[in-house]
Amino acid sequence: MKYVVAKKITGMLLIGSLLLSGCQFPPSPQAREAAAVDQADLPSLPPGEQLKSSFSDTRLQGMIGIARNEALQLFIDEETAEIAVLHRESGQIWRSNPADREQDGTAAGINKDLLSSQARLSFFNNQGQSSMVNSYTDSIGHKQVSYEAMQSGVRVNYQFGSTERSIEDLPVKISKERFEQKLLAQLDKAGERALKIGYTEDKEEGVYVRIDKALQGLQLSRALKAFDTAGYTEEDLAQDHAEHGIDLERSGPRLFMMTLEYELDRENLLVRVPASGIHFPEEYPINTISVLEYFGAGGTEEEGSIFVPDGSGALIHFNNGKLQYPGYQQDIYGPDLTMKLGEAAWAEAKARLPVFGLIRKEGAFLGIIEEGDAVAVVNADISGKLNSYNNVYPSFYVMNKSDVTLQASDMVRTLPKFQKKPTASDFVVRYAFVGGEKASYSGLAELYRNYLLQTGGLPEQRAGKEQAGIPFYLKLFSGMTTRQHMLGIPYDSTEALTTFEEAKQILSTLTEKNVSNIQVRYAGWFNDGLHHRLPDSISVEGAIGGQKGLRDFSDYTKELGIGFYPDVALLNVQSKKGFKPSGAASRTLTQEPAVVYPMNQALQRRDRERSPSYVLSPNKLNQVTKEMLVEMKSIQKEEQSQSLSLKDLAEQLNSDMNPKKLLDRTEALDVVIKALEQIKQQAGSVVAEGGNGYALPYVTGLTDAPMSSSQFKLEDEEVPFFQLVVHGNISYTGSPYNLSTYTNPRQYVLKLIEYGASPYFAWFNAPNHVVKQTDYDDLYAANYEQWVDLAAEMYNEVNQTNFSFAGRSMKSHESLAEGVYRTTYDGGGFVIVNYNNFPIEVEGQTVNAQGYVTGGEQL
Repeated sequence: MKYVVAKKITGMLLIGSLLLSGCQFPPSPQAREAAAVDQADLPSLPPGEQLKSSFSDTRLQGMIGIARNEALQLFIDEETAEIAVLHRESGQIWRSNPADREQDGTAAGINKDLLSSQARLSFFNNQGQSSMVNSYTDSIGHKQVSYEAMQSGVRVNYQFGSTERSIEDLPVKISKERFEQKLLAQLDKAGERALKIGYTEDKEEGVYVRIDKALQGLQLSRALKAFDTAGYTEEDLAQDHAEHGIDLERSGPRLFMMTLEYELDRENLLVRVPASGIHFPEEYPINTISVLEYFGAGGTEEEGSIFVPDGSGALIHFNNGKLQYPGYQQDIYGPDLTMKLGEAAWAEAKARLPVFGLIRKEGAFLGIIEEGDAVAVVNADISGKLNSYNNVYPSFYVMNKSDVTLQASDMVRTLPKFQKKPTASDFVVRYAFVGGEKASYSGLAELYRNYLLQTGGLPEQRAGKEQAGIPFYLKLFSGMTTRQHMLGIPYDSTEALTTFEEAKQILSTLTEKNVSNIQVRYAGWFNDGLHHRLPDSISVEGAIGGQKGLRDFSDYTKELGIGFYPDVALLNVQSKKGFKPSGAASRTLTQEPAVVYPMNQALQRRDRERSPSYVLSPNKLNQVTKEMLVEMKSIQKEEQSQSLSLKDLAEQLNSDMNPKKLLDRTEALDVVIKALEQIKQQAGSVVAEGGNGYALPYVTGLTDAPMSSSQFKLEDEEVPFFQLVVHGNISYTGSPYNLSTYTNPRQYVLKLIEYGASPYFAWFNAPNHVVKQTDYDDLYAANYEQWVDLAAEMYNEVNQTNFSFAGRSMKSHESLAEGVYRTTYDGGGFVIVNYNNFPIEVEGQTVNAQGYVTGGEQL
């Protein structure tokens, strides 16, 4: 029996394993064989200690106080391992598990048990099937838990499972005749019910099939007891498996270990899952770990909201009755393109910030995922589905799985393929609390903003009044590669969409129309245009003006005070020229180079008729970044700005599953941050797409930042949490108006004013028809002439309002009425926006239809 830990342990754990006592039925031969496994090879539960109570609270019967400071008190129940945190300023008590969970009339079976759990592990067997254990059913229930006092908290060690019998002792399939005569006919009603819960009839095949998800915890124990009562033997199990062609390799004991550490850190609670405390059998790799699923959960009689980091942010109101819709679940920083190459989530707004929260009138908490954020998932759901509670919690990927399909003649078999080693990171969540006066998404955003400022997570605040106006973001497409023919022989040629000289004309036109503080992202300027080669060497396209044209354009923009940001993609390699996918691309779990096909917007699916891009291995990123920066220095004059536009480095995060040089997503994050540091050090000024949280300290501007949520059916409101966090430190904008889904320019202007954002357009000089029937036909509406007047009108209106608030933090955002919102800034200035088609009276002011008013102190 081989066990795996997520990190090497510096000390030897105690030898021996806690075995269950008082079993309801005698162990099978397999259980006796498993118990005979060399105990030194099994993980063992640290002995722990008796905790000393330092204080108590009459509201927390059965709990002892183990740590406190000026802001918080931490309590624990040694019988159940549940904790509670008292926020001393507000008097609010935040529990890991609902206090009244025993009265829940909705939850039953394993869902009832989960309400008492603090941690849940999902794991695979050797067939790739998923099961789970939880700390209440599989640890507390067997008294397999120990405690260790820490300086400001407590460490809780859990052992899940035992050397007892498992689901593997039950047949996967059994004939209808044997199920009814051999089993059901021998049982009382309780035994029959246990088997009918765990098996479903397949009438076509004439068999009963095991339901693995139903056979967990108490239900599994009941099913095992029913089989024993019916006299079912190991010989019967072998007969049933042989009859249905099932060849299952019996594994050893399913024993898991995990540690949870709770520690008070000033005004916050730190919850840590140390990687060194995670143990699992090699035959049962852990897929995910979920922590404190019901921390602060709200019941059916409570009012409140769940905050989720979907796009700009979204709220799910308690008890909203949307029982027909699935729960919320999103990967932090979007999907890992090495792991998830599908297209199901392509239209979703990504979760850019590693946070989640829960809001009540009396108080609120914000969960900040400090470590393991790159492999984190935020989950949330409402009451009325599996139980009577509204909850939000994080999960973390430990080991990923993919499927390999083998085919020989007419035989097809699918086998699981697992990640070579576990995620190399602790999992840490910081829970921060506020009282009723800050119990809103604005209050949580202020809390997170202050946290980022204290930890270096945001750049220094921008002095907005030093600029001539708010930024006007402009993306210029300069060159594209097209397939040409000469004498019937095909060849690739770069066609100019916007030369440097034409770009000067476009900028001149804008400045004549009083558009100021222009920030230009110049895309497609080197190495074959928009779908450029790897930037480890750089050749400026001659079709758009070559290196001399680039230097002249840089001088021109500098003279006019225009920001010039040459655009570079580092993570997605869109051309195989000079690039060997076999050695430089990230590998999937099936050891194929990871590729991403472009989206067909009309069909809303990946277009496999077009050329894909390759996912660069993070193992190569550091060297490519160094070479790119050297090349950038060489093609520009020393006195010219080294500003850069990053297409993907702040937008996506990918691992490499190559077992010889595996970098999981947490390790890839470290590599990406080092690349961003290099770029920031040389470039000084950086504009980037997206805005994943780890990139914020290194950018001065963001395009394609989240300006809405995914509008999942479960959600009730979208909110500008992202904007509340970054406004005043980073300028930002959403998607280019002319390439967005907006059909009403007025709605776009109102959104920019409500969210404190800048206008953004994406143009080229060539006529629109040049991109038809090319790989760039999604740029169908990018000729600048049809947009320039509208762009200038938009800019001048938005600038007149938003410039008053430039460089100032956004203090709050709130809904005043249906379609009416107020945004307030540091110093008291505010703007009220009315999206309705009729005027509205609000707080003594009339706001015109699709209009806005400003007020307060506008510095």
